[in-house]
Amino acid sequence: MLKAINTKILLAILAALTAIGSAAIYQSHEAHKAAAILQQQRHDAEERNKEDEAFRKKVEQDKKRHNSAAGNEGRTWKSYIP
Repeated sequence: MLKAINTKILLAILAALTAIGSAAIYQSHEAHKAAAILQQQRHDAEERNKEDEAFRKKVEQDKKRHNSAAGNEGRTWKSYIP
C-alpha cells in the first residue's frame, strides 16, 4: 500500500513537472511570435516612412515646377501671336 501511494505521488509530481515544462515552452514560443510580430511591424513602419518621404519629395518637386510656370506666364502672353 505504501508503495502504491509513493507511485501515485511520483506520478503526480511528474505530471506537475510536465505541465510546468509545457507552460514554459508555450510561453517561450509566444514570446518568440510576439517578437517576430514586433519586428514585422517595425519593418512595415520603416517602409511606410520611406514611401512617405518619397511622396513628400515628389510633392515638393511638383510645387516647384508648378510655381516656376507661373513666373513665366507674362513672357508667354507677350510673345503670343494669334
